[in-house]
Amino acid sequence: LDAYRIDLVGSIVGILGFTAMSFLRAPSVAWGIIVALAYIALLLPRLRELSTSKVPAALGMAAALGLVALLGLESTATGISWSPYYKVYTEKLFSSAEDGPRVRIDVNGVPHQEVRTVAARLRDEAQYRKAYERFPNNKLGNVLIVGAGSGGDVAIALSKGAKHVDAVEIDPRMQQIGREIHPNKPYADPRVTVHINDGRAFLEQTKTKYDLILFALPDSLVLVNGASAIRLESFLFTQGAIEAAKEHLAPGGGFAMYNYYRENRLIDRLGGTLTDVFGHDPCVDRIGGAQAVISAGLAPADQVCNPAEAPLAARGVRTAPATDDRPFIYFFGNTLPGIYLGAIAAILLLSLLLVRVLAGPFKGMRSYADLFFMGVAFLLLETKNVSSFALLFGTTWVVNAIVFTGVLLAVLLAVETTRRFRTPPLPFVYAGIAVSLLISYAVPNSFVLGLGVAPRLLVAVVLAFAPIYLANVAFSKRFAVSDDSRAAFAINILGAMVGGCLEYLGLLTGYRNLLILAGLLYLVAFLLTPKRGAVAATA
Repeated sequence: LDAYRIDLVGSIVGILGFTAMSFLRAPSVAWGIIVALAYIALLLPRLRELSTSKVPAALGMAAALGLVALLGLESTATGISWSPYYKVYTEKLFSSAEDGPRVRIDVNGVPHQEVRTVAARLRDEAQYRKAYERFPNNKLGNVLIVGAGSGGDVAIALSKGAKHVDAVEIDPRMQQIGREIHPNKPYADPRVTVHINDGRAFLEQTKTKYDLILFALPDSLVLVNGASAIRLESFLFTQGAIEAAKEHLAPGGGFAMYNYYRENRLIDRLGGTLTDVFGHDPCVDRIGGAQAVISAGLAPADQVCNPAEAPLAARGVRTAPATDDRPFIYFFGNTLPGIYLGAIAAILLLSLLLVRVLAGPFKGMRSYADLFFMGVAFLLLETKNVSSFALLFGTTWVVNAIVFTGVLLAVLLAVETTRRFRTPPLPFVYAGIAVSLLISYAVPNSFVLGLGVAPRLLVAVVLAFAPIYLANVAFSKRFAVSDDSRAAFAINILGAMVGGCLEYLGLLTGYRNLLILAGLLYLVAFLLTPKRGAVAATA
């Protein structure tokens, strides 16, 4: 347990370092230097040995220094900057006197945004006009823009006469670029208030009523780490998110979302979600290339649709909406895609081979089968917690850092409890795990979302970390009495790899039901606990 404790402290230090580096928007070379220094520190003792280990150690050091050199070239390239989420590349494009300046923004090598004047954008890109044409009587007193980015949508809202704009953007670098280079200077306008926050989190926290709410191309291109198919914007497209937006509309207000949806069935799903929430069909303007604007007034009289566009109901389109428990807006199937299954099989095969090579024959691990199931269940708990906190507090990098730090602190606390105090026998600890999982399952996220920020945080922490703490008390007690710590830890890690792959069952079952699976796995672990180990672990 002493070695495991040191490992946990190192992991927590790593998370804190990640938080600091993200806050500073450090370039890739800074991350590379830190990793290389740690790696070289581990290799130095081998260089002092008079053995053949000198050669591979020297090669490892050379590789680390080479990596730092490559990252240095990347970090100092023209137009490159960094945000907590992306490598950002900006490039000035050809522009005419009529169009004004144009700047392209790529993130992680993918085209993301383009900075243009209001006049050029309204002339060439119809989706930016439709959101206003569908609400001709809207006074635009208070406007909320989620996905404000570099400021194009904000500038258009101001040009349409908005009295005040709340501009919500998750990435501080995108907003900074807009403040620096947007030709219409929307972020310098006193009518604009900037909020660097997750859009769903802002909707849950604000009390303001709006005449117009726009979800303006909120496509992050980024997955939330360790949370399967959840993207930064996933919780913006669920039925719960649209309900939250509706609740913040003033009388006569309207809601619109627009994007390059790429698939007509995605447009139909989102249109159907608005139908469910608003109680009437929205306006759906398809602009070619699967671009679309989906607009709904608070009441049918508040919207004016294009009569040439057939209502969803008339077209017989009906696709189940994404929910907060299954926020997979892009997932339409009832089975895991073949590419997922192939990747999962490859990961598991590689894990088996590496564990066998590094930890020895599996025969020596059989007596620790309970630790395997503990590892599977723990990763499922971690996935459920990441998804819950992303919904309750936003999908920002800060929230992710807090969640992973909290998980590690709960594990460390369990280890310290086991080391320093006499803990109950394993059967009582497993009973506590079962009770905590039942409570977590019984309390829906919708209830926790309805609480204020402080009580929401308290309830979320208790529900999330109580099962993790108790599960790791059980693990620490069992691990402490193992005869072969290498075999015990190896099979636990293998279980964690399987649990990481089983995260994708959330696509089919929803994240809440992962708690049931975790409970069953802990039950199997308890039943497989050797009697000798169970007796010894009562100490």
